[in-house]
Amino acid sequence: MKISFKNVMPQHLADVQHDADSIWGNSFQIEAQSKVVLNASSGKGKTTFTTTLLGIRNNYSGDIHFGDVALKSLSKEDWATYRSSKIAVVYQDLQLFPELTVLENLEIKNQLHKTFSESELQNMLDELGVGNKTHERCANLSLGQQQRVAIIRALCQPFQWIILDEPFSHLDAENARKSLALIDRICDQEKAGFILTTLGDFYGYNYQVELKL
Repeated sequence: MKISFKNVMPQHLADVQHDADSIWGNSFQIEAQSKVVLNASSGKGKTTFTTTLLGIRNNYSGDIHFGDVALKSLSKEDWATYRSSKIAVVYQDLQLFPELTVLENLEIKNQLHKTFSESELQNMLDELGVGNKTHERCANLSLGQQQRVAIIRALCQPFQWIILDEPFSHLDAENARKSLALIDRICDQEKAGFILTTLGDFYGYNYQVELKL
């Protein structure tokens, strides 16, 4: 499923001067299964981009399409379907349930789709260095540990795109690379793409597309 932007401009950014290669006010396509990075410093509008792409923010001019479908034409019910079967997401605030354990947070989504077995979930937790936290309440985890749990949870569904808003902001370089390797591998298995926002570190990954604000 390709993503198309046509002269998109958020209302609150309409009077801001944008670079010629900015995503705002330009038309472009992101091909299906692409590995995409949006690189910008803090406060430049990365979250505006992700929330616009996810249909949370719709106060913009221009058009965004998933395939042939205009985002502005989607109802709340349509969006619920997209977010459960086409678009996975890691929000900047993570949206974990703090009173639940790591495994319980994963199973809330995983049981809906039967994506992974419990042993596969444990293997991913081990891979990202939080395998010893399986039965720990998320409220007791560090922010970096919570980010890794949120990444695994986002992968526990069918998707054509996964959108990640600064998913490694509390991780060191090694754990960020491990997390990105997991995302990359699952995307390849799903024949999906990802769009990742970052404050500037590319984590040694060779992205196919770089977007700019």
